[in-house]
Amino acid sequence: MPAGTAFAPYHKWDRNFFLLYVILIWFGVLNGFVPEILDHVHGNAPPYPLILHIHAVAFVGWLVVLTVQVLFIRRNQHDLHRKFGLAVMVLAAAMVVIGPLTAFAMQDYHWGTPDSDPAFLAIQLTDIIIFAGLVTAGFLLRGNSSAHKRLILLATLHISNAGFARFLGGAIHHFAGDSLFGYMAAMYPANVLVLSMGAYDLITRRRLHPVYIPAVIWMLAWQLTASLLDHAPWWKEFATHLIGH
Repeated sequence: MPAGTAFAPYHKWDRNFFLLYVILIWFGVLNGFVPEILDHVHGNAPPYPLILHIHAVAFVGWLVVLTVQVLFIRRNQHDLHRKFGLAVMVLAAAMVVIGPLTAFAMQDYHWGTPDSDPAFLAIQLTDIIIFAGLVTAGFLLRGNSSAHKRLILLATLHISNAGFARFLGGAIHHFAGDSLFGYMAAMYPANVLVLSMGAYDLITRRRLHPVYIPAVIWMLAWQLTASLLDHAPWWKEFATHLIGH
């Protein structure tokens, strides 16, 4: 790019901006899942399968290490950040395996109950594809700090939709209606934070980061695919066969 037009890797607001996003992600996940867990315990429902507990440990662990990594950068402990990052990538790889296993196990767990929804596999499986693609890109671009942190944060924002949608999805659906747009807005509330990241870069750098647009296209393409599949009768039949029913 011509001199003076490259994306500035650092801005004085970045420290607080990325920390704020981590806090918002924790807020969305805790508000979405804690009430559901308490209802499950107090309602004396059948115990969840073991894989769900492993899934919970892995995904909460991801949020913990993300928080630690952000704090390392805030304290200028870049060596620790890089060393810890290799372990983080191992955890990410495990999550890519645990996610689909949990999705199939929970579909089987809910089979025959009002919560049974085999077509929802479209959302669950594409969530992992989106996460895997963004994290892999973030790992490959780890030498470019501004690209790396945006890709990892986008990956985490996407999987946090599972929390945000649990306490915001109903209200959003009521407001946005039954259209495809309304469904996607209710299913992926964290997209507002994704768009806000682009707005932040436009405000602070007057341009989008080069990885931002391809990353958002990757996310939206799979989100649209999942939303269409979730409403397709043939997919529901196929997904029912996938879970063995």
